Amino acid sequence: MSVLVVGSVALDTVQTPSGRREEVLGGSAAYFSVACSYFAPVRLVGVVGEDYPVSAIEIFQARKVDLEGLETRPGKTFRWGGSYENDLNQATTEFTALNVFEDFRPRIPPSHRDSEFVFLANIDPELQLNVLDQVRGPKLVAGDTMNLWIDLKRDRLLEVVKRLGLLLINDGEARQLSGRKGLPAAARVLLDAGPPRVLIKKGEHGAILYAADDIFALPALPIEEVVDPTGAGDAFAGGFIGFLARQGELSAENFRRAVVYGSVMASFAVSDFSLNRLTGLSEDDIETRFSEFQKLTAF
Repeated sequence: MSVLVVGSVALDTVQTPSGRREEVLGGSAAYFSVACSYFAPVRLVGVVGEDYPVSAIEIFQARKVDLEGLETRPGKTFRWGGSYENDLNQATTEFTALNVFEDFRPRIPPSHRDSEFVFLANIDPELQLNVLDQVRGPKLVAGDTMNLWIDLKRDRLLEVVKRLGLLLINDGEARQLSGRKGLPAAARVLLDAGPPRVLIKKGEHGAILYAADDIFALPALPIEEVVDPTGAGDAFAGGFIGFLARQGELSAENFRRAVVYGSVMASFAVSDFSLNRLTGLSEDDIETRFSEFQKLTAF
């Protein structure tokens, strides 16, 4: 089944303890699309400037990502710069230049409006609502957010949350949006806000999937050297939603397995800068790492 993703496509400048990279491929929709493409057909909706490198387009094309919804506009591509020091779960933003992304208004191509799975990356809730009004009866809508929108557009964000089948959110944002300190209590508040499932990402400490009558917790795979954590959450979402789309059945068992495949893709994403590791995977790579998670959690 097809997956529609709407989000940012960017050029990142990243500094980590492992080094520095400038003007590398980034953005929530980029990480999600490449990770998801190993499991299901992906349709990307976003915007770039005239300066967006051809080599980046070729990465999407090599993964057979449908780019009909990727607009190219006069001007420069969205750019973000950030650094990580001792806490690799938290980036310090050095600069943000929205450029053409500032006026982005998602236009879902008619051929994409019947996508069975929809992922709303962490863009403005107004844009997320606009996308929801354009799609037709998806099997699952999943959405992400960030602390900026919780601060500035809480009410509109809660309108989005009410219409989701799955909310993906990190632990700090879950506490911020719910007003609760403990994650189980935060998850309960978020479930009561509308979505039947809430996935709380905890970075190097794994993820927890909450539903009304089920909880599933998975640790992160121990990685000796995290090179670049940028985009790990979006790669997780790509693996998660991609696996569900491949299976087509939204059973509790498939949601649990989706958490593992999401964690698999995130573990690859952090092992190199940008999308470098994600672009060269094989099915054996993915299944071998899935088996490593099985061994890690068996007792």
